[in-house]
Amino acid sequence: MNNKNLTSQFLEAVKGIDQMSFDETVMRRAKRSLLDYLAVTCAGAGFQNEKLQRYESFAMPEAGDFRAIGLGRDYALKEAVFLNGLNGHALDYDDGTNSGIIHLGSPIFSLLIPLAQRYDITVGELLKAAVTGYEASYTMAVSIQPGHKALGYHATGTCGVLGASLAASYMLGFTDEERFQTFAAACVSASGMLMVLDDGSELKPYNVAKSALLALTSLQLAKSGFKGHPDPLGHSRGYLKMMTGRSDVELKPVLLNGTYAIMKSYTKPYASCRYTHPSVEAAIRMRDRVKPSDVEEIVVQTYDLAVSGHDHTEIPGSYSAKMSIPYATAVGLIYGKAGLQEFSEDMVKQPDILNLAKKIRVYADDAYSKAFPEKQTAYVTIKTGDAVYSERVDFPKGEPENPMSDAEFRDRYDGLMSYAGIAPSVSAAVFDAVMQDGTKIGEIIRKL
Repeated sequence: MNNKNLTSQFLEAVKGIDQMSFDETVMRRAKRSLLDYLAVTCAGAGFQNEKLQRYESFAMPEAGDFRAIGLGRDYALKEAVFLNGLNGHALDYDDGTNSGIIHLGSPIFSLLIPLAQRYDITVGELLKAAVTGYEASYTMAVSIQPGHKALGYHATGTCGVLGASLAASYMLGFTDEERFQTFAAACVSASGMLMVLDDGSELKPYNVAKSALLALTSLQLAKSGFKGHPDPLGHSRGYLKMMTGRSDVELKPVLLNGTYAIMKSYTKPYASCRYTHPSVEAAIRMRDRVKPSDVEEIVVQTYDLAVSGHDHTEIPGSYSAKMSIPYATAVGLIYGKAGLQEFSEDMVKQPDILNLAKKIRVYADDAYSKAFPEKQTAYVTIKTGDAVYSERVDFPKGEPENPMSDAEFRDRYDGLMSYAGIAPSVSAAVFDAVMQDGTKIGEIIRKL
């Protein structure tokens, strides 16, 4: 794209996505994304139950007509949007892409679902908007990464608000002018700090919650007639310059490499940061060759973006464990899995895991760094007293190149719903309802 009103060009490109007819493959992937979001959010609400009770007590959120997913209670619209976002990313188990370094679904669905309740929207209508929103968030993220991350930004917040606001504007039938002003307001509100990964912080889900809420506010401002800058992406003080520090950013085309963003997204088999997954999988593959008690040292070589903020061996709590390659790799080798239980507050205090984690060193490899994001490589070497074992993973489970089977996805969905305390009959009914394009979203969400 050239420098002639970057915002208009970007929005015109995104509009082209909305005008497309999505084939069955794309819609099935979108349905899986929605089911993934619902299960992860229900489980996130269960995981954060004590904090949510304290939030209720102090904040006294306003009651209303909109169900907060997994909480079984109805709130005012803004409260439902915010709480959905807070719970949707609580477990760091939601979908995303490596190339954009962004979680795509949680900001978008956190906003779309309450609005779909309000306006009696069907599954098919919501998913069409979500596919467009995924494309907008991803295209912006992949255009400004990895420099955006290097500056300390969390693209799930800074780009997620853009995709969520645009997705909702299409679902609600905004005019082109209303959509432009929604986007302009979203650009003003975009924020997200990656320091939430550090030092045991528990605020990473807040980036999703506030992004969904600010996207709603952007819609409301635009519908009220407030106008923004005629080109909020461009110029010396616009979004792109602010988010990269550069004035020569080239926006990538939509449908990058010929596929929809939603088809580029991963589904996590392990309940930790995606950067940990290649080494976890490598460790699991070596369990039949190595006893954890025999380990003297483990060396993980991976790409540079995965190292900083993810190589720590001091684990103060669950959130820290989810961000730690050493911890996640240790549980993979010890237990052969890295699910919700392996990152519980009780488990992260277990001496056998912590002692093994301290034997793990993580290093950046130049070749793997250059290959990222096309490959997400980890080469794990385990040294025992009398042998050396190694395993390499380029595409961890859940990537488009190594997708979950339908049975694997259903097992994951059922497990998350069970963790959340949702009855099997209810979770099955929700699963079946999402598969029907004509089902009203409100009918589904009332079950949760």
